Amino acid sequence: MRVLLIVSALNGLSQRALCALRGAGHDVVNVVVAGNETTMIEKVRGADPDIIICPYLKNRVPAAIWQRWPTIIIHPGPVGDRGPSSLDWAITDNEPVWGVTALQAVADMDAGPIWATRTFPMPADPPRKSSLYNGPVADAAIACILEVLDHAADPQFVPTPLDQARRTVSGTRLRPLMRQVDRAFDWDEPGEHILRHIRAADGAPGVRTTIAGQHLYVYNADLVDVVHRTRPGTILGRNDDAVLIAAGDGTGIWIGHAKATTDQAPDAIKLPAVDVLGADLLDRVPRLAGPARIRYIRHSPKVGELTFDIYNGAFSPNWSRRLAAALRRALAQDTHVLIVSGSTDAYSNGIDLNHIHAADNPQLAAWASIRAINAVCRTLATDARRITIAAITGNAGAGGAMLPLSADTVVARHGVVLNPYYNIGLSGSELHSMVLPARVGPAVARRLLTSLQPVDVDQALRLGLIDHAGPRDPGTFNEWVLEVAAHAAAGNNWASTIDGKRTRASNRRSEIAYAEAVELGKMARDIFRDHLAFAASRTNFVHKRRGGQAPQAIASHRS
Repeated sequence: MRVLLIVSALNGLSQRALCALRGAGHDVVNVVVAGNETTMIEKVRGADPDIIICPYLKNRVPAAIWQRWPTIIIHPGPVGDRGPSSLDWAITDNEPVWGVTALQAVADMDAGPIWATRTFPMPADPPRKSSLYNGPVADAAIACILEVLDHAADPQFVPTPLDQARRTVSGTRLRPLMRQVDRAFDWDEPGEHILRHIRAADGAPGVRTTIAGQHLYVYNADLVDVVHRTRPGTILGRNDDAVLIAAGDGTGIWIGHAKATTDQAPDAIKLPAVDVLGADLLDRVPRLAGPARIRYIRHSPKVGELTFDIYNGAFSPNWSRRLAAALRRALAQDTHVLIVSGSTDAYSNGIDLNHIHAADNPQLAAWASIRAINAVCRTLATDARRITIAAITGNAGAGGAMLPLSADTVVARHGVVLNPYYNIGLSGSELHSMVLPARVGPAVARRLLTSLQPVDVDQALRLGLIDHAGPRDPGTFNEWVLEVAAHAAAGNNWASTIDGKRTRASNRRSEIAYAEAVELGKMARDIFRDHLAFAASRTNFVHKRRGGQAPQAIASHRS
């Protein structure tokens, strides 16, 4: 079936939908980014699809489109839920069950007939909106999209009008855009209440509050059961990135990221909270141990695991250095196998562009960032004492998709999307010129780097980009990875692999040094001479301005 996608952005769900449709044998004839109505209509008319799917859409579809072509909106709410802030309200209101609905576009928002729907239990602890969206919501959305295509091929199918559809979640209704007044909290309220409000706005738009007299939007919150008698709203402590704020019930809230309000800084971007608040304010604040973002676990005498959970998968120089140091310590253990795994929110998206953009000298910050993440890749690639397994637990892009390829074995969780290309004005490093062709061959490596195509786990497995694909459920995947590691650690498996690694260790170190030197030579030109317009691309990215080539490349990629 000829399918056209209309999206507000080519986000993780849009990319996963694209991969799923192609994997099911459908012809995705175009990907149209919603914007100018005349342009949208022209592109749809030119493609003349059988059906239009809108997996992620903030704009209204022009009537000239939905009146002529069946246009299906994927709404992140159960039947009867309507409005632009569905997940925000669901998290804030502590809904026990939520869902996704595929409905046909009509004049009224989210009021069209129902083509498919799914429900799922909400997590017991307040989930980050981004985690909910990339997890249960995305899974339900893909199931709905594939069901929609089955219905579209059935001439007997008739969608169910909204007023006749069974409502599996009670109380669903049209709800307005959630505004800051709806998100507001006071620091003297219980910590769980504050946490829920912040996590309901995580990713965007954040919650406006005041810390130490500064008006900020806050993100990336964690609750801790500290007992204090300090005035609520007081800064109790800090670590390298986050600040701990006193809540009203004696608990504390770690705030990992913040952004100055536009009335204070019109071009403000999201940064670690300690950077936004400033060294002068935090100079006398005690340093405390915050949430463990990098952890080593020894599962058995032969198997260890290093896990990292870096916000948005964005590797600043400091995070890369911490991870490289933790990796060296983990590799010094007397295990046979080391698993290196990320979070389900994001495995890695490469270097932190917000950190670079906010630096006094963005060029030097970019150079430090790429050198630091390269140290992680180099440490992983040069170990000759044990088997390393990279477990891709969440979406990965650019250098973050290349980083795990330095391991001996690469496994990935089903539903993960990889973007193995660089399209931000950098030619890239992370040893990609060595590790990528070694896995998929030079021709496929060139295609992956230049076609700007997202790759799902099934395609990655066929290409040889990964070695094994594991279950979608995070808990089941973790158990499965341990089984893979235990098998690799078994006597003959481990011994033969290590013998091979030791034999080629000297040559491999030379290959790695050469590959990195060539890549850094190109990166120096990109960063310091702006050869590929990195400065402009970075600015568009951090300020959420439309740009980039991915939708156009996907639209023209028909082979």
